[in-house]
Order: sequence, then C-alpha cells, then structure tokens
Amino acid sequence: MPLRINSELAERIRAHGSEGYPNEICGALLGRDDGEIRDVLALFPLQNQREDSPHNRFSITSGDVRRAERSAQEQQLDVLGWYHSHPDHPARPSEFDREHAWPGYSYVILSVAARQPAAMTSWRLFDDRSGYQEETIVIAERVAP
Repeated sequence: MPLRINSELAERIRAHGSEGYPNEICGALLGRDDGEIRDVLALFPLQNQREDSPHNRFSITSGDVRRAERSAQEQQLDVLGWYHSHPDHPARPSEFDREHAWPGYSYVILSVAARQPAAMTSWRLFDDRSGYQEETIVIAERVAP
C-alpha cells in the first residue's frame, strides 16, 4: 500500500531535517488510510527527547504520542505513522529503529547529508517485528482532505 504525501508536506519534512541537523528530528504523520492508500494530510513535528545521542537516535515520550493523537483527532484524522531523519546515514531503518517500532505504522526516514536533505523512504514493520517492507512514497501536488 503506497503512502501519498503532498509536495508541501514532503518539503516540510525535508526542511525539518535540515534545520535539526546534525541531530535526528522526528514527528507524526497524520492522515487517512482507506485500505488502498495512506494519505498524509498533516504533520505533527516533535522535539527529539534523546539527550545522550541525539545525532544518531531519537525518542519521543508517551505524552508526545498522546499530543499527536489528540491533534489528529481534532482534525478528524488518524496517526498513520512517524517520520525521522538519519543525519549522514542512508534512509533505511536501523536495528535500533526496528527494536522501537510498532507494526501498523508507516515510518518515513529522511537522509540528511551535510545539512542537505537527500533520499526519503517509507517502511512498514512486519507484524512479527522481524524486519520491514519498504512502502512506495507518492509525492502529489495536492492530496484532498
């Protein structure tokens, strides 16, 4: 199932990654899932709560999750997943990412090299948590609400 996001929101993820460099940035993907496509209709940027190694790890709190869920509900949307950056590393999930991910969500990863946004990919964790399946990202000019 592809993940569709409009070009403006994709650019906001890229800008967030560039601004947060050399640390990882993170946020929630809000939208709708009709069973055939996931439409990202809004973002909920978050503060990376990781203090010991924010350059190669991110963490969010349960309060962050609740705030993202509340924002989605207020907009009559769902939390479809999460995004984060990989400064100076490829846009693919790490073992740390796998250990901390939840099945059912989309995980967008943005590679940022020397403050410049690069590849952006999306992944879904297998139900048995053994690995990921890459999702196709469709960048659209507009995604209808």
